[in-house]
Amino acid sequence: MVTRHANGRRRAFDGDRLFRLANLASALLVLVVLTGILATMVWGGWPVLREFGARFVISPDWDIGREKFGALVAIAGTLASALIALVIALPVSLAIAVFLTQLAPTALKRPLATAIELLAAVPSIVYGMWGLFAFAPLFARHVQVPVSVLVEGMPIVGTLLHARVPSGVGVLTAGIILGIMIVPLIASVARDMLDQIPTALRESAYGIGCTTWEVVRHVLVPQASASLVGGAMLGLGRALGETMAVTFVIGNANRLSPSLFDPGSTIASRLANEFNEADGLHLNALLALGCILFLITFAILVLARLLIARVAVR
Repeated sequence: MVTRHANGRRRAFDGDRLFRLANLASALLVLVVLTGILATMVWGGWPVLREFGARFVISPDWDIGREKFGALVAIAGTLASALIALVIALPVSLAIAVFLTQLAPTALKRPLATAIELLAAVPSIVYGMWGLFAFAPLFARHVQVPVSVLVEGMPIVGTLLHARVPSGVGVLTAGIILGIMIVPLIASVARDMLDQIPTALRESAYGIGCTTWEVVRHVLVPQASASLVGGAMLGLGRALGETMAVTFVIGNANRLSPSLFDPGSTIASRLANEFNEADGLHLNALLALGCILFLITFAILVLARLLIARVAVR
């Protein structure tokens, strides 16, 4: 009997140790892959970083024939389009989540939630084709042309919102398409977090006479703020790395323009357009761009962790 119990404990111990080792191996595999990706980018981009140094980051030049490369235009387009997408998507996503959890009739909740999930499943190239062939012409005719005429000559606004050639494509168009793409992701996270808030908190607020807006503003959003920040950062991360949809609608011009209506480029779109034909220092420059995009995404992740920790403490 004692031997049987000892064998059972030994088997349980072996199983637990095997389980821990399997989990440890999975975690280490992620670190190894991540390190390998970063090392490949740094190794491939090192020749151009050594050749141009810090000028590679701050220079707007991108001349393949003369082998003069700079990442400023692509970095600016990446950050501008991603921030525009976040500004558009965050309030819309929060409104969708509040409607689904607080205001929608029971019969509409499941169909609307399913529709949002289906929107998240649409391939990015479909968004890009729709943006180029359907959205861009309408945007040029009904937004770019009248707004450009209205703000022409105005300080600051006339610079930011004036299209020299109103074609419909540009940094703002890319930001709008990206915003539509990340709405389902942020809305799904926000809806799940609002659903997990205890009903007693909501009912207590309603019981003391709070309106629906006051319940959302003072109860729901503060309770789910950390998760909302995390969802927003996830959406921003996807917007930073999106390739095909942006390639269709941003214009792919290597030009640093202060106008949001003018064409530009992002790191991902430049990689998609030029990687197949790249060779020599051109290939090294594209790999260096990939390394910069990796570091930007990593910095966004670190910032998200700090914001979540700060919001959780508050």
